[in-house]
Amino acid sequence: MTANILIVGATSDIAFAVARRYAQRGARLFLVARNPVKLDAVAADLRVRGASAVDVYIMDLTDTARMAMMTQTAWQTLGRVDFALIAHGTLPDVARARTDAAYLTEQFRTNAESVVVCLAELARSFQTQGDGVLAVIGSVAGDRGRASNYAYGAAKAAVHAFASGLRARLFRDGVHVVTIKPGFVATQMTARLSMPARLTAHPDAVAARIEWAMERRRNVVYTPGFWWLIMVIIRLLPEAVFKRLKL
Repeated sequence: MTANILIVGATSDIAFAVARRYAQRGARLFLVARNPVKLDAVAADLRVRGASAVDVYIMDLTDTARMAMMTQTAWQTLGRVDFALIAHGTLPDVARARTDAAYLTEQFRTNAESVVVCLAELARSFQTQGDGVLAVIGSVAGDRGRASNYAYGAAKAAVHAFASGLRARLFRDGVHVVTIKPGFVATQMTARLSMPARLTAHPDAVAARIEWAMERRRNVVYTPGFWWLIMVIIRLLPEAVFKRLKL
Protein backbone atom coordinates (compact mmCIF):
# COMPACT_ATOMS: atom_id res chain seq x y z
CA MET A 1 0.00 0.00 0.00
CA THR A 2 1.23 3.48 -0.88
CA ALA A 3 2.29 5.45 2.20
CA ASN A 4 1.15 9.05 2.68
CA ILE A 5 3.95 11.20 4.08
CA LEU A 6 3.78 14.77 5.44
CA ILE A 7 7.11 16.58 5.81
CA VAL A 8 7.32 20.00 7.46
CA GLY A 9 10.52 21.89 6.69
CA ALA A 10 10.94 19.78 3.57
CA THR A 11 13.81 21.75 2.02
CA SER A 12 16.25 21.01 4.85
CA ASP A 13 18.98 18.53 3.93
CA ILE A 14 17.82 15.85 6.36
CA ALA A 15 14.14 16.19 5.42
CA PHE A 16 14.98 16.04 1.72
CA ALA A 17 17.01 12.88 2.30
CA VAL A 18 14.06 11.28 4.12
CA ALA A 19 11.69 12.33 1.33
CA ARG A 20 13.98 10.76 -1.29
CA ARG A 21 13.86 7.41 0.51
CA TYR A 22 10.06 7.42 0.53
CA ALA A 23 9.82 8.69 -3.05
CA GLN A 24 11.85 5.72 -4.23
CA ARG A 25 9.23 3.50 -2.60
CA GLY A 26 6.40 5.22 -4.48
CA ALA A 27 5.00 7.16 -1.54
CA ARG A 28 2.68 10.14 -1.84
CA LEU A 29 4.24 13.25 -0.32
CA PHE A 30 2.90 16.52 1.06
CA LEU A 31 5.76 18.99 1.53
CA VAL A 32 5.75 22.20 3.58
CA ALA A 33 8.43 24.91 3.45
CA ARG A 34 8.71 28.68 3.07
CA ASN A 35 10.90 29.02 -0.03
CA PRO A 36 8.81 28.30 -3.15
CA VAL A 37 11.78 28.00 -5.50
CA LYS A 38 13.58 25.45 -3.33
CA LEU A 39 10.37 23.59 -2.58
CA ASP A 40 9.45 23.27 -6.26
CA ALA A 41 12.95 21.96 -7.00
CA VAL A 42 12.65 19.37 -4.22
CA ALA A 43 9.20 18.31 -5.47
CA ALA A 44 10.44 17.92 -9.05
CA ASP A 45 13.34 15.76 -7.86
CA LEU A 46 11.03 13.51 -5.85
CA ARG A 47 8.64 13.01 -8.77
CA VAL A 48 11.55 11.83 -10.92
CA ARG A 49 12.65 9.44 -8.16
CA GLY A 50 9.30 7.66 -8.20
CA ALA A 51 6.90 9.40 -5.80
CA SER A 52 3.31 8.59 -6.76
CA ALA A 53 2.35 12.24 -6.13
CA VAL A 54 3.95 15.32 -4.59
CA ASP A 55 1.93 18.27 -3.27
CA VAL A 56 3.51 21.42 -1.87
CA TYR A 57 2.38 24.03 0.65
CA ILE A 58 4.24 27.34 0.97
CA MET A 59 4.39 28.60 4.53
CA ASP A 60 6.69 30.42 6.92
CA LEU A 61 6.47 28.06 9.87
CA THR A 62 6.95 30.84 12.40
CA ASP A 63 3.49 32.03 11.36
CA THR A 64 1.88 29.72 13.88
CA ALA A 65 -1.61 31.13 13.20
CA ARG A 66 -1.53 29.29 9.85
CA MET A 67 -0.52 25.94 11.32
CA ALA A 68 -4.10 24.67 11.68
CA MET A 69 -4.88 25.51 8.04
CA MET A 70 -1.72 23.77 6.85
CA THR A 71 -2.64 20.65 8.81
CA GLN A 72 -6.20 20.66 7.51
CA THR A 73 -4.98 21.06 3.92
CA ALA A 74 -2.53 18.17 4.31
CA TRP A 75 -5.25 15.79 5.52
CA GLN A 76 -7.71 16.96 2.87
CA THR A 77 -5.10 16.42 0.16
CA LEU A 78 -3.79 13.05 1.32
CA GLY A 79 -6.97 11.64 2.83
CA ARG A 80 -4.91 10.21 5.68
CA VAL A 81 -1.34 10.64 6.90
CA ASP A 82 0.72 7.58 7.78
CA PHE A 83 3.93 9.36 8.77
CA ALA A 84 4.61 13.02 9.55
CA LEU A 85 8.08 14.49 10.09
CA ILE A 86 8.73 17.94 11.55
CA ALA A 87 12.19 19.01 10.41
CA HIS A 88 12.34 22.81 10.33
CA GLY A 89 14.67 24.97 12.39
CA THR A 90 17.69 27.25 12.41
CA LEU A 91 21.12 27.27 14.03
CA PRO A 92 21.51 30.54 15.97
CA ASP A 93 24.55 32.77 15.85
CA VAL A 94 25.88 32.11 19.36
CA ALA A 95 27.58 35.48 19.84
CA ARG A 96 24.57 37.44 18.65
CA ALA A 97 22.18 35.43 20.82
CA ARG A 98 24.18 36.50 23.90
CA THR A 99 23.73 40.21 23.27
CA ASP A 100 20.62 40.67 21.12
CA ALA A 101 17.43 39.90 23.05
CA ALA A 102 15.17 40.31 20.02
CA TYR A 103 17.28 37.87 18.02
CA LEU A 104 17.32 35.38 20.90
CA THR A 105 13.52 35.56 21.12
CA GLU A 106 13.18 35.09 17.36
CA GLN A 107 15.42 32.03 17.39
CA PHE A 108 13.60 30.47 20.33
CA ARG A 109 10.27 30.98 18.60
CA THR A 110 11.59 29.34 15.44
CA ASN A 111 13.23 26.35 17.11
CA ALA A 112 10.82 25.78 20.01
CA GLU A 113 7.51 27.63 19.77
CA SER A 114 6.77 26.93 16.10
CA VAL A 115 7.78 23.28 16.47
CA VAL A 116 5.63 22.80 19.56
CA VAL A 117 2.61 24.41 17.88
CA CYS A 118 3.15 22.20 14.83
CA LEU A 119 3.33 19.11 17.03
CA ALA A 120 0.11 20.10 18.78
CA GLU A 121 -1.80 20.70 15.54
CA LEU A 122 -0.63 17.50 13.89
CA ALA A 123 -1.37 15.58 17.08
CA ARG A 124 -5.01 16.62 16.98
CA SER A 125 -5.44 15.35 13.44
CA PHE A 126 -3.62 12.09 14.18
CA GLN A 127 -5.78 11.59 17.26
CA THR A 128 -8.93 12.01 15.18
CA GLN A 129 -7.52 9.61 12.58
CA GLY A 130 -6.81 7.05 15.30
CA ASP A 131 -3.35 5.95 14.17
CA GLY A 132 -0.13 7.13 12.54
CA VAL A 133 3.39 8.20 13.42
CA LEU A 134 4.45 11.75 14.26
CA ALA A 135 8.21 12.35 14.32
CA VAL A 136 10.15 15.48 15.23
CA ILE A 137 13.83 16.24 14.76
CA GLY A 138 15.41 17.50 17.94
CA SER A 139 19.12 17.47 18.76
CA VAL A 140 21.60 16.03 21.22
CA ALA A 141 22.10 19.70 22.17
CA GLY A 142 18.79 19.51 24.03
CA ASP A 143 20.06 16.89 26.49
CA ARG A 144 22.12 19.35 28.53
CA GLY A 145 22.81 23.06 28.31
CA ARG A 146 26.37 23.70 27.15
CA ALA A 147 28.29 26.97 27.13
CA SER A 148 28.80 26.83 23.37
CA ASN A 149 25.15 26.61 22.27
CA TYR A 150 22.74 26.87 25.20
CA ALA A 151 20.25 29.07 23.27
CA TYR A 152 19.79 26.33 20.67
CA GLY A 153 19.93 23.60 23.30
CA ALA A 154 17.22 25.23 25.42
CA ALA A 155 14.86 25.32 22.43
CA LYS A 156 15.51 21.67 21.64
CA ALA A 157 15.04 20.73 25.31
CA ALA A 158 11.59 22.33 25.18
CA VAL A 159 10.73 20.31 22.07
CA HIS A 160 11.97 17.10 23.71
CA ALA A 161 9.86 17.65 26.84
CA PHE A 162 6.74 18.48 24.81
CA ALA A 163 7.21 15.45 22.54
CA SER A 164 7.70 13.19 25.57
CA GLY A 165 4.43 14.29 27.12
CA LEU A 166 2.64 14.07 23.79
CA ARG A 167 3.95 10.54 23.28
CA ALA A 168 2.44 9.48 26.62
CA ARG A 169 -0.88 11.22 25.89
CA LEU A 170 -1.36 9.80 22.38
CA PHE A 171 -0.20 6.26 23.14
CA ARG A 172 -3.70 5.07 24.05
CA ASP A 173 -5.09 6.62 20.86
CA GLY A 174 -2.89 4.47 18.64
CA VAL A 175 -0.66 7.39 17.64
CA HIS A 176 3.10 7.15 18.12
CA VAL A 177 5.47 10.08 18.65
CA VAL A 178 9.16 9.71 17.77
CA THR A 179 11.90 12.08 18.92
CA ILE A 180 14.98 12.08 16.68
CA LYS A 181 18.20 13.39 18.24
CA PRO A 182 20.97 13.89 15.66
CA GLY A 183 24.50 14.77 16.62
CA PHE A 184 26.81 16.54 14.15
CA VAL A 185 25.42 16.34 10.61
CA ALA A 186 27.08 17.80 7.50
CA THR A 187 24.32 20.08 6.17
CA GLN A 188 24.01 23.56 4.73
CA MET A 189 22.98 24.77 8.20
CA THR A 190 26.19 23.51 9.81
CA ALA A 191 28.55 24.40 6.95
CA ARG A 192 30.09 27.31 8.88
CA LEU A 193 30.95 25.12 11.85
CA SER A 194 34.14 23.19 12.46
CA MET A 195 32.97 19.68 13.36
CA PRO A 196 34.98 16.53 14.18
CA ALA A 197 35.01 14.34 11.09
CA ARG A 198 34.68 11.05 12.98
CA LEU A 199 31.54 12.26 14.77
CA THR A 200 29.89 13.90 11.75
CA ALA A 201 27.20 12.04 9.81
CA HIS A 202 25.88 12.50 6.27
CA PRO A 203 22.18 13.42 5.86
CA ASP A 204 21.53 10.15 3.98
CA ALA A 205 22.70 8.10 6.97
CA VAL A 206 20.54 10.15 9.33
CA ALA A 207 17.56 9.77 6.98
CA ALA A 208 17.92 5.99 6.97
CA ARG A 209 17.78 5.95 10.76
CA ILE A 210 14.77 8.26 10.80
CA GLU A 211 12.91 6.00 8.37
CA TRP A 212 13.80 3.00 10.54
CA ALA A 213 12.67 4.76 13.73
CA MET A 214 9.33 5.88 12.31
CA GLU A 215 8.42 2.54 10.83
CA ARG A 216 9.39 0.63 13.97
CA ARG A 217 7.68 3.17 16.23
CA ARG A 218 10.71 3.88 18.39
CA ASN A 219 10.44 6.47 21.14
CA VAL A 220 13.72 8.40 21.29
CA VAL A 221 16.42 7.70 18.73
CA TYR A 222 19.95 9.10 18.60
CA THR A 223 21.63 9.29 15.23
CA PRO A 224 24.24 8.06 14.70
CA GLY A 225 23.54 5.60 17.52
CA PHE A 226 26.83 6.21 19.35
CA TRP A 227 25.50 9.61 20.45
CA TRP A 228 23.35 7.80 23.00
CA LEU A 229 26.44 6.76 24.97
CA ILE A 230 28.13 10.14 24.54
CA MET A 231 25.09 11.95 25.92
CA VAL A 232 24.67 9.51 28.81
CA ILE A 233 28.19 10.39 29.91
CA ILE A 234 27.60 14.13 29.44
CA ARG A 235 24.34 14.03 31.41
CA LEU A 236 25.97 12.13 34.29
CA LEU A 237 28.84 14.57 34.77
CA PRO A 238 28.42 16.53 38.04
CA GLU A 239 27.65 20.21 37.50
CA ALA A 240 30.81 21.19 39.41
CA VAL A 241 32.85 19.32 36.79
CA PHE A 242 30.68 20.03 33.75
CA LYS A 243 30.78 23.83 34.06
CA ARG A 244 34.59 23.76 33.87
CA LEU A 245 34.67 21.89 30.56
CA LYS A 246 34.98 23.67 27.22
CA LEU A 247 31.95 22.11 25.59
